[in-house]
Amino acid sequence: MLSEFAPAKINLFLSIIKKREDNYHDIGTMFHTLSCGDTLCGEQNNSGEISLSYNEPQDYPIEKDLVYKAAVKLKDIYAVSKGVNFYLEKKLPLGAGLGGGSSDAAAALKLLNKLWGVHASQEELERIGATLGADVPFFIKGGAALAEGIGDKLTQKEKISSGMCILVGTPHCTVPTAAAYSGVVPQGSKRWDEFIANYGELNPMHNSFDLYNQFEETVLPAYPLIASLKQKLSTCGGKALLSGSGASVFALFPSLETAVAAYNSVKNDCRFLTITFPL
Repeated sequence: MLSEFAPAKINLFLSIIKKREDNYHDIGTMFHTLSCGDTLCGEQNNSGEISLSYNEPQDYPIEKDLVYKAAVKLKDIYAVSKGVNFYLEKKLPLGAGLGGGSSDAAAALKLLNKLWGVHASQEELERIGATLGADVPFFIKGGAALAEGIGDKLTQKEKISSGMCILVGTPHCTVPTAAAYSGVVPQGSKRWDEFIANYGELNPMHNSFDLYNQFEETVLPAYPLIASLKQKLSTCGGKALLSGSGASVFALFPSLETAVAAYNSVKNDCRFLTITFPL
């Protein structure tokens, strides 16, 4: 039995640059993994079958799960005769903008690479991951990265200060990704170019760091629970921002004490809430 951690991510910057001819969007974003996440366990079987069970029942068939799809993809590409029995300890909420499904898929690829003895390179796993979802290649790498295109063109960066506390909360709502994109107007590359030019290796707590998410322009007015959570976290002294297209909001705090105080002030407003750290 092997296990692989599947961390959450936040977006410290996110700009919608343009809509593409294939109806996807080119974005500019900065990803960072966190110390909270799911845990995927896997045990090889000789039947060749792929099974997947969870700590809590999920409301979709396993064939729709990216963990299952990752296993099928790797099995087909490398003609693996063995199977796998997966157990996914799911902690990250669905529809939260934390990358849970993509991270689980990356964990499956990394776990099976060892379990099945495939010996694929990291670059090959990233290529396979990209066929499953735009964020999957980032989760193969982890850490901090600037991402362009549909989020799949990565430039690895130094991780942010490990002394920082990050509070992540998901209110009692979800934001469909397609709906979030349909409401936003692409703004070109100017702000993204400025972010890259001024980024350096600054700590996001620094006042000159452009902590920004363009989805806030349309998501916050449409989802008052998200807007309220962000406001409360800001009032508690955190630098707060929507993650991805939502529904999660994260806030950066300089100390554990301030993060705990904020946690206690919003704990009744969230379906998921945790204090975590950069990973």
